[in-house]
Amino acid sequence: MPQLNPNPWFYIMLMSWLTFSLIIQPKLLSFTSANPPSNKTSTTTRTLPWTWPWT
Repeated sequence: MPQLNPNPWFYIMLMSWLTFSLIIQPKLLSFTSANPPSNKTSTTTRTLPWTWPWT
């Protein structure tokens, strides 16, 4: 059963994980958010219920 042999797939998985954690992840974390969160409280407007014509 070839899937039990860890030689080909374990090396590929290890290299993929290292590539992601050492190269791609720092690049993704360096981006700044276009809409950063703020501490302001949001004001919500209360809407009135719809009056249906048949009620």
